[in-house]
Amino acid sequence: MGRDAFDAGLQLAIIDEHDIARTGLQCWLAADHPQLTASETFSDYAGYLARRSSGLEVDVVVTEIQWGTHAPDIAGLRVLCATAAAVIVYSRIASDEVVLSSLENGAASYVAKADGKAHLLAALRCVADGGAYQSPRMAAALNRSTSGGRINLSEREKQVLAAWFQTESKDDVGRRLRIAPATVRTHLQRVRAKYAAVGRTASTKSALLARAIEDGIIGLSDLDVGSGQEARAVNVLPKQRLSVKIIPMTRPE
Repeated sequence: MGRDAFDAGLQLAIIDEHDIARTGLQCWLAADHPQLTASETFSDYAGYLARRSSGLEVDVVVTEIQWGTHAPDIAGLRVLCATAAAVIVYSRIASDEVVLSSLENGAASYVAKADGKAHLLAALRCVADGGAYQSPRMAAALNRSTSGGRINLSEREKQVLAAWFQTESKDDVGRRLRIAPATVRTHLQRVRAKYAAVGRTASTKSALLARAIEDGIIGLSDLDVGSGQEARAVNVLPKQRLSVKIIPMTRPE
């Protein structure tokens, strides 16, 4: 793509599980920026990759990274970035860890949907010229990363953390991952220490679960509903604390 690629015209693919999001982007582009053609849209990575293998050619892919309430699909994004000319993540997720992981796995730019369509347009223009546009959300994440605000959990620590939220005890985690319960405790202690070191203390299991959801390590749909973890997760997420008082009903005299 050359210097005037944006104005000359771009072929886009849009990936988002929500029909209204895909259609909304298509209509906006067709009305205000007809040189940006999004003739095909997809509800998931698999649909795009199947069309790509059958000959679909696009200049830029604009994609969501989270499906339902599962954890963001970083592994799928890595595969997508390996096959697409350029990928812009356009997502409702705005956590630093998800932004940074997306960039590390090949995304050219990351725009939070809350940033607005003007920033998506700026990202398309920049990526068309071979650059990497920094949206407000992306710039904030990069700034916090360089200033020491990132926790940098290892893959094993993430595995232990996710397994702990999906089971009832450290012994269960040990059996699932084939490690000793003492090793599980050590990993969890290190995870808590890393969060504390960047000012994000998580002294309880519920608080640690909230951190893990914020950072895209696990999603609500990945939890075992029967264990009650999903309900506890909703109650500890930031700005979603609820206090319910149950008042017993009495029969009228």
